[in-house]
Amino acid sequence: MNSRRKFLYGISSAAGAFGFLSIANNSFAADALKKFERFHSLQPTDALNDEDFWNWVKESYTVSPNILNLNNGGVSPQPKVVQDAHIRYYQYCNEGPSYYMWQILDQGREALRGKLADLAGCSADEIAINRNATEGLNTVIFGLNLKAGDEVVLTKQDYPNMMNAWKQREKRDGVKLVWLDLPLPMENEEEIVRKYVSAFTPKTKIVQVTHLINWTGQIMPVKKIAQEAHKRGIEVIADGAHTFGHFDFAIPDLECDYFATSLHKWLSAPFGSGMMYVKKEKIRNIWALLSNGEPDGPDIKKFESLGTRSFASEMAIGTAVDFHNGIGSKRKEDRLRFLKDYWVDKVKAMPKVSFMQPKTSFMSCAIATIAIEGKKPGEVASALIEKYKIHTVGIDWENIHAVRVTPHVYTSLKDLDRLVTAIKEIAK
Repeated sequence: MNSRRKFLYGISSAAGAFGFLSIANNSFAADALKKFERFHSLQPTDALNDEDFWNWVKESYTVSPNILNLNNGGVSPQPKVVQDAHIRYYQYCNEGPSYYMWQILDQGREALRGKLADLAGCSADEIAINRNATEGLNTVIFGLNLKAGDEVVLTKQDYPNMMNAWKQREKRDGVKLVWLDLPLPMENEEEIVRKYVSAFTPKTKIVQVTHLINWTGQIMPVKKIAQEAHKRGIEVIADGAHTFGHFDFAIPDLECDYFATSLHKWLSAPFGSGMMYVKKEKIRNIWALLSNGEPDGPDIKKFESLGTRSFASEMAIGTAVDFHNGIGSKRKEDRLRFLKDYWVDKVKAMPKVSFMQPKTSFMSCAIATIAIEGKKPGEVASALIEKYKIHTVGIDWENIHAVRVTPHVYTSLKDLDRLVTAIKEIAK
């Protein structure tokens, strides 16, 4: 009874740094707090190279020792404490579904919304909790008041789901899609901005910018593009599927009007969890994608009318945020970039090897995309998994033909040494 009472109290009052973490596992939370406090007492360089701490992070996940997962850009695993939270919430729901889901767990939604808003650097009434970036971006794309002849600027390197959403609006409503073809990688932000601006006309109403190109890891200058767009009365949608929880930024600093992300990628939240941001004054402009009593109203919650949903996975997002905050956004970013550079530096001088992510440090982070001369991306990816048990993804999309490699915070240097050995042998 005391355990249940503590559990239910924690749901409604989890405002502390490790509120959700302690709900999942008290002993882990106590140990984690000590680890995190020691970690943050270190200088940034020392923290970056504190392999004892990063090995503890690795041990906090339950990844297979038999397969090296280097496709975290697709979907990331969750720390065990997040899995435990998900299971506990799920079990509570099954004790009395309609009571525990609607009258208990749903009361923790606002605490979770506030937690996500704190991490995003925005107001809680600008955040909607949903299932993934595709759902959030579709909500915006199909909710915008556009008419035939209105122009939308986007690129051939955007994510296919978003491209298809816009093609549907083109087919249904007659909007005009203006396609850019980005010669990736691009090292100069001003050149990227000029590329977008050159496509703007008096009829342009929307520009969609993929914050990080998922194919290559290219980080786009969303803020600079947004500033130019807003000068011309153009609204900005940012596809942040690969950036939230990946590197350190606040959504409002991007100066976009709309943003959506998948929390099951770099935040390591439960599968099928996501978040969308709509600038407060823009909420009324977007129609709710699903039925709502006030579909054109000013309340961000109108975008959450999903009916019965997975309360357990939603509430476990809070535990993922706690775990992320324990590491810290900036220190996590530094470690992820360090991991990318670690293995890239060991193979970049090889004559048959080339890369498609920018060399400029701040224009990429964890993701690198490697090509080996004389071998198709699918051949390289197949060799990595079949011979070396290393899971990556081969990419053949537009002007991108390479293998994407995405480590995460649980990836060890020894894991990456294994990758380096495999690449050297394949490149022979």
